[in-house]
Amino acid sequence: MLALLSLMLERVGILLIVAFILSRMKSFRQVIHHEHGIAVKATIIVIFGAFGVISNYTGVEIGHGMITSKDWLTNVDNTGAIANTRIMGVVIGGLLGGPFVGIGVGLIAGLHRLSLGGFTAVACSVSTISAGIVTGFLGKRFKIQESSAPLKAVVIGILMECFQMGIILLLAKPFDEALHLVKIIAFPMIAINGFGTLLFLLIIQDIFQQQERTLALQTHKALSIANQTLPFFRQGLNIDSCAKAAEIILTWTNADAISITNQHQVLAHVGAGADHHLPSGIMATELTKKVLEQGRNIIAKTANEIQCVNPKCPLEAAIVLPLKVHDKTVGTLKLYFTDSSKLNPVEQELAEGLRKLISGQLEMAELEMQRRLLKDAEIKALQAQVHPHFLFNAINTISSLVRIDADQARKLLIQLSIFFRSNLQGARQMLIPLEKELEHVEAYLTIEQARFPDRYKVDLEIDPSLEKVLIPPFTLQPLVENAIRYAFPKAKTGMVKVRAFKEDKKMVLHTEDDGKGIAPELLETLGNQTVDSTEGTGTALWNIKKRIEEIYGQNASFQIESKLDNGTRVTIKLPLNGQMG
Repeated sequence: MLALLSLMLERVGILLIVAFILSRMKSFRQVIHHEHGIAVKATIIVIFGAFGVISNYTGVEIGHGMITSKDWLTNVDNTGAIANTRIMGVVIGGLLGGPFVGIGVGLIAGLHRLSLGGFTAVACSVSTISAGIVTGFLGKRFKIQESSAPLKAVVIGILMECFQMGIILLLAKPFDEALHLVKIIAFPMIAINGFGTLLFLLIIQDIFQQQERTLALQTHKALSIANQTLPFFRQGLNIDSCAKAAEIILTWTNADAISITNQHQVLAHVGAGADHHLPSGIMATELTKKVLEQGRNIIAKTANEIQCVNPKCPLEAAIVLPLKVHDKTVGTLKLYFTDSSKLNPVEQELAEGLRKLISGQLEMAELEMQRRLLKDAEIKALQAQVHPHFLFNAINTISSLVRIDADQARKLLIQLSIFFRSNLQGARQMLIPLEKELEHVEAYLTIEQARFPDRYKVDLEIDPSLEKVLIPPFTLQPLVENAIRYAFPKAKTGMVKVRAFKEDKKMVLHTEDDGKGIAPELLETLGNQTVDSTEGTGTALWNIKKRIEEIYGQNASFQIESKLDNGTRVTIKLPLNGQMG
């Protein structure tokens, strides 16, 4: 018995070495982690079925009380039997993969054992297949990640081995030979298979624990990076905030360079290649352009795949990830490496985690900006849009008319009330009919023209079919107000045209003046951000453009055209069907 125990220990050692080698292989780890698909289950059947076949070939032959050790056992005498570790592979396969895998592994190992012969061949085959079925159904509730899993597997393995001894006594003939065989092999096989199952499960469990440790480390890293970069990304994608965020990401990852872009240009690049991947420069790689176009992660493992415009670029590998806000790609995060071997699955998982966190931060920044815009719109509507000077001047004008033209004074009071009502309604609604916005415009113009008769000429050309179309409030009135306040020197009579017409299934809103125009250095800024100017900050234009973008996305457009001393035209195109972005 002790001799058999020693030989069995040697056999199980061979299988454990194979299991350990497999556990180091990426493909085997992937199979263990994703055991639910049919293709993966088939792979598990092949792997653990092979363990059963190897166990049969490396078994110890026993006949007439004699123990015979062979390097490779290809057949068994009709009066002989095999002591092996076959049940171990069947038990583990069934517990890992469930009924489908358990039955498959049991059939492979059991039928192969039947083919080797011996007076226990049928009994061993039946017990092996039965063990696969039983452990397969037990595997539906078996959780390899649990700390008690190895102990449970050992108990199940021992019970299956005891079951096999019972089947040998029941089916193997003659009974005396079967009983004598069981006395010899029972303890060694039960003990060694139980011990082997324990070690095998510990190896597999280590695969899961190693993944959990890696994920925990990645999560810690990602959360630390997110925590430190949050104040910067909440400012949105700009050169200053992205430069500071990129420095933090470079410190916490194994990347050799970090780059962040928006849809048009490099906003930050720190680390290797910083001499030509310049902020505010054009996109230096074709890879980035592909990610922006396709909106998916792209990995490059050679310099040729990166396609940098600089032939001396030291970057050899990269993972480029799209940064998304509400499923729209607004920029990219790029992790570069000077050695492609550094771009391993761990770094890829970390990069993906960062992409999601940063995208979330940018969405928070966008929501914060929307909140500020909404608040700003309310304030502008209730306060800033009604400038104190405008209100006071309107009241003074009406006061002066009360004595000389009471009817005109009454009309102006009505227009002033319409103006205030339009401000209040616009502050409470996201969309209003075009005719209501035009009432707002006409009320403002009536009061201004009463103050300065013949100073402004206003031409309204509105397609009547568009009057019920919904548009954002404070879209036209601020543009007309801007034209009157800033476009004309006091000595000049001005013309303002407001048009609304259909074009290519869109509503086009034009406001145009023949005033002094806008300086070229300010033209690119207006509508994109506020400016520091004694004549105006551009808040109204910026507000209108941002609200249109938030409501309609790419389905609408806002354009400013101007030439010095030749007037300004603002063109807004909105979808006629009200399609939101």
